[in-house]
Amino acid sequence: MKIELHDQPYRYISENSKECDESCAFLITKQNHKFQDDARERGTDTFLTPDECWRVFGLNRIKVIGITGTNGKTTTASAIYSILLDLGHKCAMQGTRGFFMNDALVEGKTLTTPTVLNTYRHMLHAIQNGCEYFVMEVSSHAIEQERIAGITFDLKILTNITQDHLDYHASIEEYIRIKNLFFADESKKLINKDEPRAQFNFKNAFTYGVENPATYKIMAYSLNNGVSGVLKYFEEHVSFVTSLHGFFNLYNITAAMAAVHLVTNEPLEKITDVIENFGGVSGRMEVVSESPLVIVDFAHTPDGMEQVLNALKEKEVLVVFGAGGDRDRTKRPLMGRVASAYAKRVYVTSDNPRFEDPDTIIEEILVGIEDKSNVYVDVNRRNAIAKALQDRTGDEVVLILGKGDETSQIIYDQHLPFDDRVVARELLKEL
Repeated sequence: MKIELHDQPYRYISENSKECDESCAFLITKQNHKFQDDARERGTDTFLTPDECWRVFGLNRIKVIGITGTNGKTTTASAIYSILLDLGHKCAMQGTRGFFMNDALVEGKTLTTPTVLNTYRHMLHAIQNGCEYFVMEVSSHAIEQERIAGITFDLKILTNITQDHLDYHASIEEYIRIKNLFFADESKKLINKDEPRAQFNFKNAFTYGVENPATYKIMAYSLNNGVSGVLKYFEEHVSFVTSLHGFFNLYNITAAMAAVHLVTNEPLEKITDVIENFGGVSGRMEVVSESPLVIVDFAHTPDGMEQVLNALKEKEVLVVFGAGGDRDRTKRPLMGRVASAYAKRVYVTSDNPRFEDPDTIIEEILVGIEDKSNVYVDVNRRNAIAKALQDRTGDEVVLILGKGDETSQIIYDQHLPFDDRVVARELLKEL
């Protein structure tokens, strides 16, 4: 991918040496620095760092909000985006669900945090369309690989830190270190005060929380018929109401309201008034059927599963889930343990097995389940969902976890059409 320029000695910028020639500058990143000689041999004589590229594009014209954390990034980012738009601000958002701008989808799903140049391209596009704000999810991979190099963040947000991606980071200690590395500088930051693993530079730090004293503190809340509560900011108290469900979404909503307040200086009351319009994110606690109650969620970590199951603790839940292949294996028995602790019945199946044997993945999940008397196993995900729907009686809830709004199942290198929501609705019709 090359970006064309009109006011520089070179005509293009690329981070791919194969695209380079005498008219193209080469953006050097942590991933591609070893290809500098190749770019030079192809005719390039201009080499840019991410900082220099940021200045060339003039990206300081937009305010950037970055969100990292194991869970909650997508919902928090989407809530911030929704609030800003409802307050009349032009805004763009980049993350797991794709690239959005001024309430329209511009590009579909790619990486949670794309390459440096792709992010810069999105920012440039947002500026050209009058956007004041750019909201982006920041993955641990992107922090470690410096895919956010050069970006000046107006606000950095931490949702939480629990186990994930140990296939890449090797240990939980390293994963925690990488997450916290994002908050080591003196830029403005918003930290979950209830996250014990958070470590950050106290300069320009603001906090939010439910249990501990914080800059933005939830003083009272209700989880009945949605998440609602009272938010305290110094001596100011404001109430809010949303249609979202679950204690974990109380944190996501609080982070979003606090973030918008910090970057816009809009009155808190105006912010809490429009949060009611945010209906949540596709594939996150998404109700695909009211009667019977069938819910699909993206939760794919032990903590994520526990948060969702805990949100339904007043219900009897039948949970369907698997674990992704070629990913962190240590979390599989933990996921099994969480499911068996909270659910009335557990249906273990495939997720995205990729190049792993799905039966082996299932066996590793089952290690974490001591009492297997209420466990059903079927490697075929459609069959497992069908069995749960057939077994459901009375007011029991069927909860399908792991894939959320994904529309395919990855088996080897093939992306085969599969959407939990569509499959559930099809099976319900058959029943």
